Amino acid sequence: MKDLVIVKDKDKVITSLFDGNELVEVQIEDLEAGELLGKIYLGKVKNIISNINAAFVEIEGGRMCYLSLDEVVNPVCAGVFHDGPLRAGDEIIVQITKEGSALKAPQATADFCLTGRYLVLVHGRNVLGISKKVEDPGERTRLKSIVGDFTREKCGFIIRTNAMYCDEAMLRAEAENLLEVYDRLVTEGVHRKPFSLLYRTKPSYIWAVRDLCSTDIDRIRTNDEEIFDSVIEYMKTTGQDDTDKVELYISEGPLDLCGLYKLKDKIEDALKERVWLESGAFLVIQPTEACTVIDVNTGKAVSGKKGQQETFFRINIEAAREVAKQLRLRNLSGIIIIDFIDMVGGEHREALMKELRDLCKEDRIPTRVVDMTKLNLVEITRKKTRKPLAQQV
Repeated sequence: MKDLVIVKDKDKVITSLFDGNELVEVQIEDLEAGELLGKIYLGKVKNIISNINAAFVEIEGGRMCYLSLDEVVNPVCAGVFHDGPLRAGDEIIVQITKEGSALKAPQATADFCLTGRYLVLVHGRNVLGISKKVEDPGERTRLKSIVGDFTREKCGFIIRTNAMYCDEAMLRAEAENLLEVYDRLVTEGVHRKPFSLLYRTKPSYIWAVRDLCSTDIDRIRTNDEEIFDSVIEYMKTTGQDDTDKVELYISEGPLDLCGLYKLKDKIEDALKERVWLESGAFLVIQPTEACTVIDVNTGKAVSGKKGQQETFFRINIEAAREVAKQLRLRNLSGIIIIDFIDMVGGEHREALMKELRDLCKEDRIPTRVVDMTKLNLVEITRKKTRKPLAQQV
């Protein structure tokens, strides 16, 4: 049974996905600090760094954001905009695409987007894209023919996996709604004061409902009445008829919702450096500023030299499956380097890479297995959106 568990704990909301007793995903949102990701501002260009072709844009609270000028194609600017590239003092609509860290500013783009359940509206490009996971040629043609009616010169759409076999009326309604929000942003937003917040994304738990309810989620459980009401309202407005899955869990005894799922213990385990495998081998996961390094160790899984290469292969396959789980659970992103146990046989190396690529295809976050070196080091890249779990905590 798959449960989406949304726990309000003091000033935080913990959204977690469970598959049986196993914690699969977790997102912790600080209600006081809030999240920058996805917010759209009328920012002001503070300075231009020409040698890296980038600008730093100021938003509310004096916060600086990094904006690559390579992505500034059709900017929406306030006031009288001059010809030519951006200059210091220009006011421009930007969206935060990556959260910042202790050493890096948040990353912004001028090609902002609005994400719905089925569609993503993209500013700046007359594009009509579709998820690669929609593999049926007939369905791809149907979806494109419906959504193609709504593309414009300076904005287009990307069709999400959720749209597969969706009713035409629901797709058209969402496209019209996204265009309505977009028109408001570009016409009214430029008349706001600099640094103003123009668009706020929904809470992280609503994102989870949006993205996960198209899969086989059996229950959505929360301990907060306000969250319960907002989830029901969201599901009704998006045409989801399975609101009976949503359950308000109010404990009358000592076992609250957090304790029922042993949530805090599982989060604590997810932050440990060492992860044991059933074979007796283990992973060591060490995030650094530049990348995350994962080392595969034989541990207690090897004794003697008989059948050693076959044993190494089995451990590496088991480690690959656990790595895929840990990437998702810990929300690791950027460059990930995995040091597998050395294998001599080319067939074993090829089989391991195929297994790893198949596992990474199942991740909701775009994840790419790059290659394996002669030293059995494998490089993976995973798109960075929210902060990793360690930083959230």
